[in-house]
Formats: sequence, C-alpha cells, structure tokens
Amino acid sequence: MIELSLAEIAEIVGGRLADVSAEEAAGIRVTGTVEFDSRAVTPGGLFLALPGARSDGHDFAATAVAAGAVAVLAARPVGVPAIVVDPMAPDPTSGGTAGVLEYDADGSGAAVLAALARLAAAVAAELVAGGLTIVGITGSSGKTSTKDLIAAVLAPLGEVVAPPGSFNNELGHPWTVLRAAKSTDFLVLEMSARHPGNIAALARIATPSVAAVLNVGTAHLGEFGSREAIA
Repeated sequence: MIELSLAEIAEIVGGRLADVSAEEAAGIRVTGTVEFDSRAVTPGGLFLALPGARSDGHDFAATAVAAGAVAVLAARPVGVPAIVVDPMAPDPTSGGTAGVLEYDADGSGAAVLAALARLAAAVAAELVAGGLTIVGITGSSGKTSTKDLIAAVLAPLGEVVAPPGSFNNELGHPWTVLRAAKSTDFLVLEMSARHPGNIAALARIATPSVAAVLNVGTAHLGEFGSREAIA
C-alpha cells in the first residue's frame, strides 16, 4: 500500500477519528499492510474490525494495535486510535461472496467494507496514474488458475501483486488492491459475482487496463435468471 496518514485515510473513507487527535492523526502514517485478521497484523499496519461467525473484529482492536497496527478501521470507537465509519445497510451490488455480511447484525461490517472499497479505489487511482497496469479476470470457472498463470507470466517483466487463492470478493478484492505499492508494475485481480452488479462494483474499485472473461456457465442462474444476464 502507498503510505498514507490516518488523517488522509479518514478523509478518503469519510470517517471520523476516535481516541486520536487530528494533530496526532496527521503525523501517524500507515506503512504496513491492511489486515482483517489480528494475527496477521504487521508493524505500521491498519486493522479492519469486521464481524465474523464466531467473533467480532472490534473485540480484537487492542490486540491488533499491541501487535503493531497503528490504528483500526471500525464502525464504533474501540479504545485505541481508530477511524470510525457509521453502520449502514449493505449494498447488494458491492461484491460477491464475503461471509462478513452474513454475520453483520448492525451494519458495521457493511460500513467497514464500504470504507475499505473507497480506500482501495483511491490507492488504485494513484497507482494507475503512476503507471500501474491492472489485469482483471472473471468467469464462471477457471479464474484462480488463470490468475496464477498470468501472474507467473508477468513476473519476469516486473513486480506483480496477485491475490492468494480465491480472494475475489468485496473483501479479498480491495485487500489485494491495497497490497500494491508504487514499485508494483502489474496488479492481477480475480473478480467473482453472486448478484447482478457485483463485477461492476469491483471494477469501480480498480478498473482493469486489460480484462479477461473466461466463460459463462450456469452456476448462478438462480440469481441472474439466464446465461445472457450472467454475461
């Protein structure tokens, strides 16, 4: 991720500061990774407080900061430096399959995901202006293997960032975008859909310079109605 201050991130995502002053936030910079698992936090990173099946990320905010995160992106104050966004109803077109929204009783997960999307979009736009090439891959099947092959082919040509496994929804997609830095030459992204509008929403976060639609199957006919609608 490109280096940003907490104040800059708060402005980008439309959040407010909690447990940190505006003056302090201007001087605190996120230099590490953005993580939604407190066990994966890196020094200088930003922790995403998201609800889950068995726990709520808000309850691990202090643990994440103790592990090196400089702040938390949350839907309520958490007792450590945070950027807080207000809970909201989920946007059905925001992405495909992230389980976060299944456990989002109060709209906090939807709010943090929306803020994450805004942050990733801002970072992607700045990197594209600096020369980054974005490759987008979608289709009913074969996305992950194709993503891995393209990343391998591009590797001799420059620095490549691609998602691990099938990180291809409204959480994994922006998380991957924020892995890119000013030194990144190619960002290879996998995009999935469960509902109409999902791919368009992901593409707005990071618009592909080059895109590949692998195939149009029948896996989601129940949601889309026809293969033509899927296409």
